[in-house]
Amino acid sequence: MNADREPNRLPFRAGAMLLFAVAVVFIGLGWHSAVTSGDDEDSAPAAGPATVTTPVAPPTSTVEASTKSVCVINAGEVEGLAGKVTAELKQQGYKTRKARNYSGGGFSENTIFYDDAATKAQADKVNAALGGTYTLEERPSTFASICADGIPVIAYTDAETPSGGQ
Repeated sequence: MNADREPNRLPFRAGAMLLFAVAVVFIGLGWHSAVTSGDDEDSAPAAGPATVTTPVAPPTSTVEASTKSVCVINAGEVEGLAGKVTAELKQQGYKTRKARNYSGGGFSENTIFYDDAATKAQADKVNAALGGTYTLEERPSTFASICADGIPVIAYTDAETPSGGQ
């Protein structure tokens, strides 16, 4: 046996590799967070195919400046519905946000949420602008973070197509 033998350094190497792997994971997560943090103003969940919004003509009417922005969210299966409704509202002079998709379920009709009496009055105007085909409901607490400072418009079916476009 050789007494001058170098001690086994395997535990130190394994520990160093583990720390290196953890550092790489955290750097990757930080980079991902930094790149995606500015994508949207609110925290509406995005799912399904992306909607494409086409350019529209200038607004045909003027909406009060105090009107909150409108967030159109597609909760149905009609592809591009939120983009279509967003374009329609934008054309009528409403401040709109990026059209979104929602896959959380629980909707079976077109709905506009409001928070209080003032927001309900604005929601009534949005409903009128969309042809009066939406149901108005007080915003549930489970939907509080989605379009928190705006008026959420849940598009479930295409009002022009009775069967929902399917």
